[in-house]
Amino acid sequence: MTTTDLLNKHYLFPSTLFVEKEGYLIDTILGSCVAVCLYDTKLKIGGMNHYMLPLWNGEGLASPKYGNIANEKLIEKIIKLGSSKQNLIAKIFGGANQINSSINVGDRNIQIAKEQLSSYGIKIAKENLGGTIGRKIRFDSSTGEVLMKFLSKQ
Repeated sequence: MTTTDLLNKHYLFPSTLFVEKEGYLIDTILGSCVAVCLYDTKLKIGGMNHYMLPLWNGEGLASPKYGNIANEKLIEKIIKLGSSKQNLIAKIFGGANQINSSINVGDRNIQIAKEQLSSYGIKIAKENLGGTIGRKIRFDSSTGEVLMKFLSKQ
């Protein structure tokens, strides 16, 4: 039995985020969506979001379906657990352009993550973004490690 076998597991659905003080293995599957994994290198805690669209237009509910809302809420929640922005690192994944479309949702999702993390002064320690193939990721919130594999096209 490894230490990861002892961790709780959480599947992160699109338009949601998850932050806990206890270590979790957080799994999600990404297409054009983007997931931002935040990790506090001092407190050894982390969390992840999974958003579908880049920007909330101000109409309806300001939900984590939108990158600008999801990233702000993820940062707020981890800071409420005692983290400081200067101790946070980010790992970002996803943003594939799986549909031949002129709106490039994947590219816009990537752009909002990078802009917001930069504005908060949070370093991007690792990224795997873009392309045309979806990804499955597993984030260990107790170590900050992320395992990723590409999903095969059907």
